[in-house]
Amino acid sequence: MRLIRCILSVSILLYVSGHAVASGSKALRAQTLVIGKVSDSPRKHFIRLKPMVDYVGEKMRDLGITHTRVLMARNNAQMIRYLREGKVDWVTETVFSSLAFRDQAGAEIILRKWKKGVPGYHTVFFTRKESGIHALKDLQGRRIALEDPGSTTAFFVPMTILFGEGLHPEKLNTIRSTPSPDKVGYGFAGGEINIATWVHQGFADAGAYNDLDWNTPDHTPPSFKKDLRIFHRAEKMPRGFELVRSGMDPAIKARLKKILLEADSDPDAGDVLYSYQRTARFDEIDDETNAVLEVVRQQMDRLAGKLR
Repeated sequence: MRLIRCILSVSILLYVSGHAVASGSKALRAQTLVIGKVSDSPRKHFIRLKPMVDYVGEKMRDLGITHTRVLMARNNAQMIRYLREGKVDWVTETVFSSLAFRDQAGAEIILRKWKKGVPGYHTVFFTRKESGIHALKDLQGRRIALEDPGSTTAFFVPMTILFGEGLHPEKLNTIRSTPSPDKVGYGFAGGEINIATWVHQGFADAGAYNDLDWNTPDHTPPSFKKDLRIFHRAEKMPRGFELVRSGMDPAIKARLKKILLEADSDPDAGDVLYSYQRTARFDEIDDETNAVLEVVRQQMDRLAGKLR
């Protein structure tokens, strides 16, 4: 009998302790503002995001926010899980990923981000000056260097354009593999400087990324650029967006929008904005931006069908 009472006492103690820990953990989560980012360079993006989430969190003390956190995801699929599970409150992303998070995780796109000082950008296709590539159709039977499957301007847009031109992209085992004569072979370089290097050194016949990369010396060194030329430019699209998870406290969401919209006029936010991918400002989603998002969403649907 004494043994049974002892077992019952221990069981009750464990239940109460576990319940207390769970309750405490839940309370701490409610007091923590979590910003998320898909990244293959967590250290680099942590340095960019932490000052911003700290800046915003400090202005939410009266709403019960006492902690801030940066949570990285390896890819879009993991970020979608984080959003669905409520592990991330706020995400900053490019257009294609933003739409994926909205459509697959119920996230809400709340603001446009002037990332690197501009509201929009566009994809450029480039090659060596002496190559025989002058139009998209000339890519048939050639190799093109792209960044990675999560890139907007260096994967989604180029693939959409190639399919739209009636071309047939095929994934190469390596960039040195020979593509089929009737297809456009593509490989992932994993970074903008690598795309420029592959094209400059002749590993790839062409490359694609955005116009900001083309004009950034770290991504396209002048010693490379003098030997390269652009042969196609895509339509401009929004540079980036801020999103929040479904079910976010309305007061916190409203405060977040207010803080971000006013950040460019706050003298204390200059360094924070610069750290946050050199953001110039944020603005509301207008009808024109919504129209662009709808066009891009339709392109994503068509591309998904092609890639299956």
